[in-house]
Amino acid sequence: MYALRPATPADYDAIAAVLDDWWGRPVAAALPRLFLDHFHRTSLVAEGPGGELAGFLIGFLSPSLPDEAYIHFVGVAPGARKGGLARTMYERFFELARGDGRRVVKAITAPVNGTSIAFHRRMGFAASEPVPGYHGPGTSLVTFSRPL
Repeated sequence: MYALRPATPADYDAIAAVLDDWWGRPVAAALPRLFLDHFHRTSLVAEGPGGELAGFLIGFLSPSLPDEAYIHFVGVAPGARKGGLARTMYERFFELARGDGRRVVKAITAPVNGTSIAFHRRMGFAASEPVPGYHGPGTSLVTFSRPL
């Protein structure tokens, strides 16, 4: 039903245009253009039958930690949720990471994002308690780790 393809830098504008709407709160600042400029080969876009943006996964293979891959941001259009699209994108990213010899995938989310925490647990990630100061003073984030 949805076609997955590697992202391109040109996808940034379409993704940025839906971020706050899909999340229902301001999150666009967490996905600067540099992620699509520099990590598009390891990121994915899901398109619906009419070519509309149905989802995306922004991830990369760590250049500093050769065993690790990282998923930075994932979104699924509200009308495409609950159909397995996020799972499909994660599994495709896991394949890409395994193919490059990576042994673990990591991610983070805000403690208020219970949907994300539950999804990551269902996908086999271990979740930490909120880590105070993860992104500096006054921030707490939940970290995830999943062996491949």
